[in-house]
Amino acid sequence: VQLVESGGGLVQAGGSLRLSCAASGSRFSSSLMGWYRQAPGKQRDMVATITCFGSTGYADSVKGRFAISRDNAKNTVYLQMNSLRPEDTAVYYCQQTEWPNMYWGQGTQVTVSS
Repeated sequence: VQLVESGGGLVQAGGSLRLSCAASGSRFSSSLMGWYRQAPGKQRDMVATITCFGSTGYADSVKGRFAISRDNAKNTVYLQMNSLRPEDTAVYYCQQTEWPNMYWGQGTQVTVSS
């Protein structure tokens, strides 16, 4: 399984970005997918997850601003990020869970300027 993230960049506070994660492999549609982020000097934290049934979960810090979605026909998971804040600055990683295995992408940098 390979995961390739895209869509990161530099944006002003209040702006929006949409991250994409394209997955290889044949079991995408049955996998739990998630977005995580890691700021410098901090641990990697969960941002959002989506099950194979489409149920979603979010960190409290992004509820109401971020939305995770998936397109099983394209083996792709998305993270729509609105109302971005400087504290959202981090490297964002895509994760795929095919129990008991977990796979990570290489990450994409998101920088929010104040």
